Parts: sequence; C-alpha cells; structure tokens
Amino acid sequence: MRNPVLLVIAHGSRDPRHAATVHALVRRVRAMRPGLRVETGFLDFNVPSVGGVLESLATRGVRDVVALPLLLNRAFHAKADIPAVLREAPSRLRIRQSEVLGPSPLLTAALERRLYEAGLSPAAKSSTGVVLASAGSTDPEAIAVIAEIAREWRHTGWCAVRPAFASASLPRTEDAVRELRALGCARVAVAPYVLAPGFLPDRIARGAAEADVLADVLGAAPEVARVLLERYDSARVPALAALGA
Repeated sequence: MRNPVLLVIAHGSRDPRHAATVHALVRRVRAMRPGLRVETGFLDFNVPSVGGVLESLATRGVRDVVALPLLLNRAFHAKADIPAVLREAPSRLRIRQSEVLGPSPLLTAALERRLYEAGLSPAAKSSTGVVLASAGSTDPEAIAVIAEIAREWRHTGWCAVRPAFASASLPRTEDAVRELRALGCARVAVAPYVLAPGFLPDRIARGAAEADVLADVLGAAPEVARVLLERYDSARVPALAALGA
C-alpha cells in the first residue's frame, strides 16, 4: 500500500520570506525522503490554501493524507484552526493530523548550531547566557513548554537560558537580554525559536539589539526536516495499521 501523502500546513504571511523559507524546508524534506509525495498548504495570506490542496488531492484519487502542522508549539492553530480546516476536507480523504514539531532535541540542536553559525564560539558556551525567543502565545500550555525547553537547555552547559516572547506573553527579548547581563553572563546570545522570517521574528531581532549574538531563524535546517519526517512517520504507521497495511 502506498504511503500517505504528507501535507505540510504552514501559517502563511504577507512577508514573502515566510513562504520562501517554507518551500525551502519542503524541498529539503523531499530530498531526504525520495519518493514521498509532499504537498504544501497555507492557512492564510499565501497560496495554495490547505482546502485547495485537499480538494486537488481528492480529485486526483489520493485517499490517505498525513496533515503536519508546521508549528513549533501546540497552541491555537494546532488545536483549533487546523482541525477546523481538515473537517471541511472531502469525505473520501482519510486524514490524520500529526503532532507539531516541538519540543524535540533535534530542534534544540538546530538552535545551538544557528548560534555557532552566527559567530558564537563553542568554547564560550559556559560563559554565555541565551535568550530563547519565541513568537508567544496566550495558551498556558504553550508558554509552559517554552519555559521547560529553556530549563532543559540550560543544563547542557550554558551560563543561563531565559525564555522570551515577541507577543502575548512576557518577558520581551530585550528584557531577557538585560536580565542575563545582570546575572553576570559574559556574553548574551539570542536564539529565535521560530521557523521563518516575518513580523514577529523581526520584533525579536529588534529586541536583540543589545545582545552580542543574534542567531538566524531555524528555517530549512536539516534538523527541522528530520523532525518533520519523524512526526510524519509517527502519524503514518498507525494510519497504515488501521488500514491493514
């Protein structure tokens, strides 16, 4: 039996860098899993829409789809927006929604690599404080997950790690930078825990003005592509088992 189609569901943005980054990540996923059919749909601002992709798949005879939210945290979009869109899909499609990408040790590894790519020396890790800067959410579960990632990452050898948020929650990036300075960290680095450029990542960058290092967004990092395929496989196996594959 053929593997389910992987439908990557991105939020979308008016910023063209967002869609370009999503497409780059999907190209990497396709290169890592030749033969897997991977489609991309957007919730807003960009085309194709999720609904449009699902209609197209159904008319082409596809039956089984794994819908993967291109999200780092399980908040409103994963809990409400995406399920609502999937419920409107053609009834002949069998759709399983996968888990979101985070948290994952692979994503933490990608954050760290981005910091080193931005110029931070691995030898300076123990004297460097890191701001884990995410987009932010009003969902307490999502905020708690970010705080836990920061706590766990701290134990890998950093001077300190503090969470920060670009919207909805506090502290802001600039406040976390100042807190790490006050703690006595010799250097302060900002690691954006976001997938693609856009309005909120730009806000994070502005908040990092007083930091020593600002890493790039996660983007099409190979670690992100690996997590994406892990989530697909976790959703795919039960789906195939249910069909007697």
